[in-house]
This record gives sequence, C-alpha cells and structure tokens, in this order.
Amino acid sequence: MIEMTVAGIALDAYTRSPIVLLKDGSDRRALPICIGQDQAKAIIGAIENHEPPPRPLTHDLIGNIFDSFSLNLTRIVIHSLQDNTFYAVLCLQQGEDIHEIDCRPSDAIAIALRTHSPIWVMEEVVAAASIPVDREADEEERQAFRDFLANLSPEDFKNMNRQPGNGES
Repeated sequence: MIEMTVAGIALDAYTRSPIVLLKDGSDRRALPICIGQDQAKAIIGAIENHEPPPRPLTHDLIGNIFDSFSLNLTRIVIHSLQDNTFYAVLCLQQGEDIHEIDCRPSDAIAIALRTHSPIWVMEEVVAAASIPVDREADEEERQAFRDFLANLSPEDFKNMNRQPGNGES
C-alpha cells in the first residue's frame, strides 16, 4: 500500500466535473478520482479548515458518531478499481475490535481529512490509474496550477450540472 495525501480539487477539462487529486509522498505519482459536487465541497471545506457549520453536516456527523462510540478511524484504504469505479473502506478500531466499512472514496477522503487519518491506496490501483508527475515541468505551469487550486472555492461548483456516473458509484 502507498500512503497518499490530498493535493487538491480540480475540474476535469472536458466534463467540468470535480476531481480529487491524491499524491504520493515522493510527489512522483498523482491519482485523479472523479467525485461529486457535494463531496468536492466537503473536501475543500476540510482542506481549507472552514469554520464548522452551526449544525453538523454529514461528514462531521460521522466524526461525531465515531467519537461518541469510541471508534478510531485508523486509516482509509482505496483498495480496487473496477469498471472505472474506485472502491474504498474505512478501517475503524473500537478497543480490540477492527471493522472495515465499505465507503465511496470521496466520502472516505472527506472523513479522513476531518479525523486527521491517513489515506492509503493499494499499489495495484496506483499502478492502474495514477499519472506520473513530471518533476521537470515548467515552474510557471506548476505555479499556475497551485494558484488555480488556491483560488478554487465551493462557489465554483454551484452552477455546474451534476454529471451521472462520476466514477465512484
């Protein structure tokens, strides 16, 4: 397994659908995963450490449930890619008991960010779906991408039409 972190959210150039981009620790590979607009907003909120809403939203609620039942999210694992759909599990520990709960990768990532839990991806998934990161890429191009990510906000997704088949199921 390879531990990855969230590099940010981008928009697919063709469909304008949101994509969460995971990167490995060496910054050699990136794993793009198409996600829904709601999950993109949840991930952006966690990345930017937005002030929690007055009432908990779904991913915050799940974290509250974990706390109430002394469940520790030890990690999430994106374990397979089948028919262009990624599959993930939440790995929970309660005392000596360990549980794996099926979860969409985008929800798992949003929860992991809120609980400060690691994100792991099976090597087969990285090999099948990752894109190489060009270390020799033009610095101006990299800075433009960083600026794009830094200026991306949930409002950017408001007027987009939800695309069916966002690659997660």
